[in-house]
Amino acid sequence: MKLPLRILGVLFVYLSLSSFAFCQNIEIQRLEPSHWYIGMNGGKLQLLVYGPNISKSDVRLKKYKGVKLSKINKVENPNYLFLDLTISSKTKPGNINLIFSNDKGAFEQPFEIKEKSGYQTAGVNSSDFIYLLMPDRFANGDPSNDKFDDMADPNSDRKNPWQRHGGDLKGIQNHLDYFKELGVTALWLNPVLENNQPLTDEGGQMRSAYHGYGITNHYEVDKRLGGNKAYLDLVEESHKNNLKIIHDAVYNHVGVNHWILKDLPMKSWLNQWDSYTNTSYKDQPLLDPHASAYDYKMVQNGWFVPFLPDLNQQNEYVANYLIQNALWLTEYFKLDAWRIDTYIYNDLEFMNRCNQAILDEYPNIHIFGESWVNSVPNQAYFTRNKLEVPFKCNQPGTVDFQLEFAMNAALNESYGWNEGVQKLYQVLGQDYLYEDASKLVTFLDNHDMDRYYSVIGEDFDNYKMGLAWLLTTRGIPQLYYGTEFLMKNFKNPTDAEVRKDFPGGFEGDSVNKFVAAGRTEKENEAFNFVKKVANFRKNSEAIKFGKLVQFLPFDEGVYVYFRISDKEVVMVAANTSKVDKTINLDRFSEIIGNSLSGTEIVKNIEFKEAKELKIRTKETFIINLKK
Repeated sequence: MKLPLRILGVLFVYLSLSSFAFCQNIEIQRLEPSHWYIGMNGGKLQLLVYGPNISKSDVRLKKYKGVKLSKINKVENPNYLFLDLTISSKTKPGNINLIFSNDKGAFEQPFEIKEKSGYQTAGVNSSDFIYLLMPDRFANGDPSNDKFDDMADPNSDRKNPWQRHGGDLKGIQNHLDYFKELGVTALWLNPVLENNQPLTDEGGQMRSAYHGYGITNHYEVDKRLGGNKAYLDLVEESHKNNLKIIHDAVYNHVGVNHWILKDLPMKSWLNQWDSYTNTSYKDQPLLDPHASAYDYKMVQNGWFVPFLPDLNQQNEYVANYLIQNALWLTEYFKLDAWRIDTYIYNDLEFMNRCNQAILDEYPNIHIFGESWVNSVPNQAYFTRNKLEVPFKCNQPGTVDFQLEFAMNAALNESYGWNEGVQKLYQVLGQDYLYEDASKLVTFLDNHDMDRYYSVIGEDFDNYKMGLAWLLTTRGIPQLYYGTEFLMKNFKNPTDAEVRKDFPGGFEGDSVNKFVAAGRTEKENEAFNFVKKVANFRKNSEAIKFGKLVQFLPFDEGVYVYFRISDKEVVMVAANTSKVDKTINLDRFSEIIGNSLSGTEIVKNIEFKEAKELKIRTKETFIINLKK
């Protein structure tokens, strides 16, 4: 991963901040946020003002009832001012005017304050089914925005796996009916904010930032995806169709081409080292009572990769900038949930503060982060938990990597004392560590992992078993785009292999997987399986909100659990062993009584006062019991 020395010199070694000869004309080049909302953030706002030698100006606020300029903050770089405003909840909406003046004249800068919309999301919860997609690779609804000559990466080439392919937000909006048919209730989009990044050398290949994780402007959606208007339109139409939107947030770092990096407000805006220092990617020092201070610092302050500069969230100006942006985005776009990228590498005190700021404004919104760790206790640490530890995270949920590891182990390993489906039982058996395990987002694969169907050796029976678990166990299930019709591949040689275009989403595609006619017989069987279970789930109070009761796996790998509500009981039975089994149902009498009566929802099999259950190898039953 080599970058030109001129870039390394700017980012890794802090040069003296530039100063401009004072100009007669006052020029404001950036004002962020672009507007604000009355009553937001307790009435506090810190405006970032950027322009040549702007700090040499005198600043005052033209009289506006309910608004006060409470502090003018000057920093190392004279091209920045940070203005603290207080805005009364009784203030009327309109334009306030900031007056910047010097001995040559004055300049009046309007700034709009608006009423909050009153929007309060129901949030994303265990009643939802999330569909994760990568906008650039899903569908192209507007070919006119595929590429722009004025951007650092002006290319679009579907034949090149590392370049942009032209997918956009309009393409997603065009397929809302597809999500509804499948039983999806929430869309998680990989980051949509501007990624005006140059190609970067990653492993010898020049790659674009099509994935979205190198943000260069916090207030603009990438125009190759359609810009702010396209995002507003998508959210509005999604909400009309009872689909929620999950925003993928990146707090830890920014893209190397972010506008603010070209003229840093201060050295401490970034985490600085004497020489480039990467994070260790190890979560253990954050929890280890014996950890060294150096190891702790490396985890949180080391850079994720050289071309994603690491933000110093202990800097109060950085923290305010990111928190205000999160609030602004939530209100402006009416978001339903936040997924936090690289959660463990952020400053955890900052994350608590940011989470709380969002929750104070939107109490029902869901927040879940990526904590890719290697044990249940460590995963629990980064969410609300019942651990007796010095630092307590306030994140409501997390991405459940531990359950993903366990489900894939259950499908790939033979049953044993700690192997196979026993791992799945054991992971769920540690839910006592969480404040509320129903807020965890469960999954089988995602954009950073080998695809599920490949991981399980393209075994179709196992495919259905894993999807049955995903859609009926506790938590909020998430499906990665294409898994519903058996998209496959490993990350070899790169992530691009598991991020291929959705067939049918682009002009000229030879097949269209959005419709049954474009899918093979087996692909339709897979699609219809997901559709059947997901739509059953949508109407099942037991699965959405009910208690989970699981029984120890037995008889070489038979795993049975129940979801129970006041009015409904659902039984899930899976045979992971290599032979057919006949299960004596007496073991489950505490729930089913003396016999089993109900309907298997996929095969439509009726059970009437059954005393035993015959289940073939790799077969799964989802039985809606009569109560």
